[in-house]
Amino acid sequence: MAKGVVVVGRAAVIAGFALAGLDTREVADVGEGARALAGLVGDTTLGVILTEDAIYDALEPTVLREIARRSLPLVVPFPGPMFCTAAVGPEAFVVELLRQAIGYRVRLG
Repeated sequence: MAKGVVVVGRAAVIAGFALAGLDTREVADVGEGARALAGLVGDTTLGVILTEDAIYDALEPTVLREIARRSLPLVVPFPGPMFCTAAVGPEAFVVELLRQAIGYRVRLG
């Protein structure tokens, strides 16, 4: 019997999953996401629940114990977007290119 997949996250995160055809549950913030995820843990029709790591980290200890106790649905946290301010200065563009190319932040100068 096939089990479903659902994605719980904020609008900016789940848009790509929705475009791929997955069932999504949009939440406004991490607290609402933790409540929505807690409600889905007991759903026997689900096989996998994908969620942002911030939502997973906000779960109550009792919900985490319930997830650990059950074999399905499998709850898989993934890293959410990290929004940071852009570096200021003429080297910022070059530093960002180097970081993307080699995977390390380089200090110029």
